[in-house]
Amino acid sequence: MADYDVIILGGGPGGYIAAERLAHGGKKVLLVEKNALGGTCLNVGCIPTKALLNSVKTYDHAKHSSQFGVTAENVSYDWSAIQDWKGKTVSTLVGGVSQMMRHLKVEVVNATGRLTSPTTVEVDGQTHNATDIIIATGSIPAMPPIPGAADNPSVLDSTGLLGIDHVPASLTIVGGGVIGVEFASVFSRLGTKVTIVEMLDEILPFMDADLAKKMRTCMTDIDFRLGCAVQSVEGSTVVYAKDGAEDRVEAEVILMAVGRRPLVDGWGADAIGLDHGPKGVSVDDCMHTSLPHVWAVGDVTGRSLLAHAAYRMGEIAAALILDPTSQDRGQRMRWDTVPWAVYSSPEAAGVGLTEKEATRRGLDVISASAPLVLSGRFVAENGLSRAGLVKVIAERESHVIRGIHMFGPYAPETIWGAAAVLEMELSVEDLRQVVFPPPTVSEGIREAVWALDIK
Repeated sequence: MADYDVIILGGGPGGYIAAERLAHGGKKVLLVEKNALGGTCLNVGCIPTKALLNSVKTYDHAKHSSQFGVTAENVSYDWSAIQDWKGKTVSTLVGGVSQMMRHLKVEVVNATGRLTSPTTVEVDGQTHNATDIIIATGSIPAMPPIPGAADNPSVLDSTGLLGIDHVPASLTIVGGGVIGVEFASVFSRLGTKVTIVEMLDEILPFMDADLAKKMRTCMTDIDFRLGCAVQSVEGSTVVYAKDGAEDRVEAEVILMAVGRRPLVDGWGADAIGLDHGPKGVSVDDCMHTSLPHVWAVGDVTGRSLLAHAAYRMGEIAAALILDPTSQDRGQRMRWDTVPWAVYSSPEAAGVGLTEKEATRRGLDVISASAPLVLSGRFVAENGLSRAGLVKVIAERESHVIRGIHMFGPYAPETIWGAAAVLEMELSVEDLRQVVFPPPTVSEGIREAVWALDIK
């Protein structure tokens, strides 16, 4: 008889949500986490960066409040106090997860687990067995083999920059993805001279190209150097090449923000013959791996390195363990309806296909955009000096909506509704009948939908 119904390796979003759902369903669960519950997201990722961004946003609003008739004198910030706020936020949420696990009687072990067979896990020298095993080991920062970057005190990854004890005078960020853009928004608004060096021709490559360009032009306090391939790091100087010519940028601190990679080493994937590679553990849309009763969720799959995607993957694995027939009722990942969000200044979010991706797939689509200044709330809270935009993409013949993308205030708070639109496969005509409460920034979606030229 198995010691546990399910053993889960990794206590991040995918792991702990699976444990919660399984325990609710009456399963005996062992959750093995070597660091802290909450994983990267709660401890050194989504949550601490949002705490910093909120503090910086408050500071920025206070500095520019006079346009709204409010005068704040001698506005300043205390980086140590901001870091304390970040720490309290993290500890509160991690404590909440711990309390939930105790309440549900999920056994949590703070250790490294290693698979010794498809049904057994070794933890601190003890072997435990289970009917099902869920791998949720997450990801780690990717550190490219750039000469001079390794063991360089000037070079930090995202975890290192989160814990920095002061605001640097200058910061060079290698990588214009989510991590790079969010950190750029934190430090540039505190007065740091920020430069982003990006190999591609535009930031945020998953974002609709039109919106990414417009959003970048709004970030006037950041120096973007696009289409630049980093060659080396010399002390605190990043050496890069653009169009065959070498150039360089020096800064007090260098952030390597070129993404993350799935953690597929150190927990026994090879020992049990699990199908995996540098891009992650192979899974289907139901989180099945190549071995029966072994599941993988979250970043370790390499399919979508987002905390909310990990939540959904964990829920799917748990649902199918509790009731295998639920697969026939739609328990699977629908990758095209997973939204993304960037909490920069301005914020951005999107779900579904971009025009470029739709064309690559051979779809005939139409699109339309609407500026957020059409929203009364946007104007009341931002005036006309800030930009925001919504873009909607639909199939030309069927009018089914295939993508909704936006940047501007509250975009991440709004995008769940857009995800529901894609989940339900609503058409332009369907969405035009939805009532949007005014004045809200979400009205921008309505305006863009009515701007679509359908016959």
